[in-house]
Amino acid sequence: MSSKSGFRVPERVHLHPAVVDARAVLFDFDFTLADSSEGVVVCMNHALGRLGLPPAPADAIHRTIGLDLPTALRILAGEEWRSREEEFFEHFVRKADEVMVASTSLLPGAERVLRTLHDAGYRVGVVTTKYRHRVEDVLERDGLRGVVDVVVGVDDVLRPKPAPDGLRRAAGVLGVPVGDCVFVGDSEVDAMAARGAGMGFVAVLSGTTGGEVFARYPVRAVLGGVGGIVGGGSGSGA
Repeated sequence: MSSKSGFRVPERVHLHPAVVDARAVLFDFDFTLADSSEGVVVCMNHALGRLGLPPAPADAIHRTIGLDLPTALRILAGEEWRSREEEFFEHFVRKADEVMVASTSLLPGAERVLRTLHDAGYRVGVVTTKYRHRVEDVLERDGLRGVVDVVVGVDDVLRPKPAPDGLRRAAGVLGVPVGDCVFVGDSEVDAMAARGAGMGFVAVLSGTTGGEVFARYPVRAVLGGVGGIVGGGSGSGA
């Protein structure tokens, strides 16, 4: 089996048709490759409490994962708290420095997919609304930093997702045209970013966004989880 870039994917490796012709595969992080929801809940409620607000329900916080922090604050507390965004951000980040990496674990199939793509010759990247160093620290901890060619964090772009800036930056660093990249994500902001960048998109249902939402976007596939990218991995889809 040969990919668009000209290298030959080993016959024993069965990749989903949605990615096999790409030269680079980019991934969202939270709820796509990893679960940091426990740490996010702790940090969100710590920051809310420092503003004098009551804690938010965990499921409400889960639905904000993948959004930038100012947007999450407005969703959880209301538009009237816009003037406190910077203070909220600072409290969240300080707490995240303490707990986030330790409370983050890779989702089933994620390690296998990253290693398989890397070993088959694909360029691999992560584009996230987290700080870049948090993702790099998790990858380093789990022995995967060497298989991911680029990490673009919220601190690397002026406009976070759903703007396409992060995806375009990752493609530029890799030297791969956006049309030869595929982005894998779990949320509507991921789908919006991919559409804005002119990049193919594969949705995974491991987050809080239902498949009906992705029906409104030009997706290459909808998978149960990231493991569905590699044959025999966890996650399935059309």
